[in-house]
Amino acid sequence: MTMLELKDIHTYYGNIHALKGISLRVEPGEVVTLLGSNGAGKTTILRSIQGLLRPRQGTIRFENKALEILPAQAIVRLGISQSPEGRLIFPRMTVKENLEMGAFSRRDTLGIKTDTERALTLFPRLRERINQKGGTLSGGEQQMLAIARALMARPRLLLLDEPSMGLAPMLVTQIFSIIQDINNQGTTILLVEQNARMALTVAHRGYVLQTGQIVLTGTAKDLQSNEIVRKAYLGET
Repeated sequence: MTMLELKDIHTYYGNIHALKGISLRVEPGEVVTLLGSNGAGKTTILRSIQGLLRPRQGTIRFENKALEILPAQAIVRLGISQSPEGRLIFPRMTVKENLEMGAFSRRDTLGIKTDTERALTLFPRLRERINQKGGTLSGGEQQMLAIARALMARPRLLLLDEPSMGLAPMLVTQIFSIIQDINNQGTTILLVEQNARMALTVAHRGYVLQTGQIVLTGTAKDLQSNEIVRKAYLGET
C-alpha cells in the first residue's frame, strides 16, 4: 500500500494560488525529496500534509486515511511529524523538555524513554547538552534538536523542511548522514531541501517544483543526470 498520496492538490494563501494541482506519492521505506527554488511550493506541500493549511481541492491520503479533513494533532497521532523550516525549537526549554514536547500526544512512558535514548544516540551532542536551554545551542545543534523532537512522536512518516539551512558544510554532511540512518532504521522520509546535491545522495526518488507545479519527477539517479537539474540545481554548466 502507498504510504502517502496527494492527488490534484490546490492550496491557497488568501487569493494566492500556491499549489496548482500537485500529485505525488511516497512509498513505505523511501526517502522522497522535493526540489525547487524559494517560493516553488515545497513548504506549502508539507504544511498541507500536516493539516496546517487546508487544500481547496484535491485529496491527501496517508495509509488510505483522508488527511484533508483532520486537525493537525490527529495527523500527528496517525504517524506523521515534521521538523519545520527554521527549526522552531522552544528556546527557553531545555533539550530534555523539547524532546518531551515532541512526545506530547503519547502516553506510553516506557516507549518515550526508549525513543529518548534513540534520539540521544543518533545525536550525541544533544546528550552532552541535555539540560541546556534550546536557545543557547548552536545552529547545528538546534537543527539536531528539531529533528530529534520530531522523532519523539514515533512517526512512520517524517517530514523534513530544509534541514541543512544555514549550516556549515561539515555539519550538513553530518545531518544528511543521520537522515540516512533514520531511514535505514525504518522511518519513511519526505525531504524538502535546497541543497539538491545532498538531497539526491540520500533520496530514492524526487519531484522538481516550479511555481506550485511539478515539472519533473524521477529516481534520484535520473534527476542527478538530468540536464535541467544539473544546470538549475546542481550548479553545473
